[in-house]
This record gives sequence, structure tokens and C-alpha cells, in this order.
Amino acid sequence: MQFGRSYEEFEVGATYKHWPGKTVTEYDDHLFCLLTMNHHPLHMDVNYAEKTTQFGKNVVVGNYVYSILLGMSVADISGKAIANLEVESLRHVAPTFHGDTLYGETTVLDKFESKSKDDRGVVYVETIGYNQDGKVVCIFRRKVMVPKNSYLAERGGEQPGRPTPQPDKNWPGTSEA
Repeated sequence: MQFGRSYEEFEVGATYKHWPGKTVTEYDDHLFCLLTMNHHPLHMDVNYAEKTTQFGKNVVVGNYVYSILLGMSVADISGKAIANLEVESLRHVAPTFHGDTLYGETTVLDKFESKSKDDRGVVYVETIGYNQDGKVVCIFRRKVMVPKNSYLAERGGEQPGRPTPQPDKNWPGTSEA
């Protein structure tokens, strides 16, 4: 399974379609609201949403939608990242509701080498999130510092820090041969 990319693996214009999607439940939305102390009734109070909003129902908090899409992109974009440098823009284009399923895709807009360190570069990407009907709900652009292959080679390759399994003579099937 791919988990991020090195600088050399990114191509300007490439689009990565993130899979699988994520169906947003009321529980997910409420938990995110509680964890982040966002108690706006638009997200938490069905009665309020039904009687006082144009939607007639609760709207999923936008930062949760953004967080889901950002998380979806990790395997394709930032799994090897050294740092997320900047979120340049974030637009919530349409509401997301409980029960909607989110999908995302990210396009590489640009890439450039680091000015201060020759073992890394920066990729500039745009992620678009849409629901099960293909309606765009969120768009954001960000810059991510990613390692070059030389950086990865110096630090253990594809899975740095992963331990090597050690046989245990006390457990069946793991004794040394």
C-alpha cells in the first residue's frame, strides 16, 4: 500500500483519487463538535436546525469535513511528509449533512525544491471534496514539505523506525530455525 510519496514521485498535474469514502454519521459530527468545543446549535440541535435554518436539518461542522478530506489524502500525498507548511485557502462550497458520504481527490499544482535543504521539496496541492451525488462541498489548497529519496534512504527507507520481528522460543510458530 502506498503511504505518501517522495518529492521525485510527484508530477505537476497528477490527480490522486482518495479511496475509500467516509459516510458522516451524527455521532461523528457531535463527537467532533464536543472535542473541539464547537457547540453551535446548527450542528448539535435538531429542533433549532429544523425551525430556524434554510436547510431544515443539522449541518456537519465544516472543520470536520476538512479534517476528513485531509485525512483521506494522507496515503496519497502527505504520508511521508516532513511538515504541512501552509493551508493557503479553505472554502466550504456546499453543506454536508449527516448520512452524506464524502470522497476526495487531490491535484498537484506545483512543486519546487527547498531553498534551505537539498534533501526535501515542497508540493503545492488542491484537494476537492464531494458527496455521494458528486456535489463539491469543500476545496482547499496547501503546501506540504516532502522528503527526497536521499532523505528517505538516510533514515531507513519506506518504513523508517519499523522494528524487525524477533523470534520468541516460548511461542509456537515463532521459534528460531
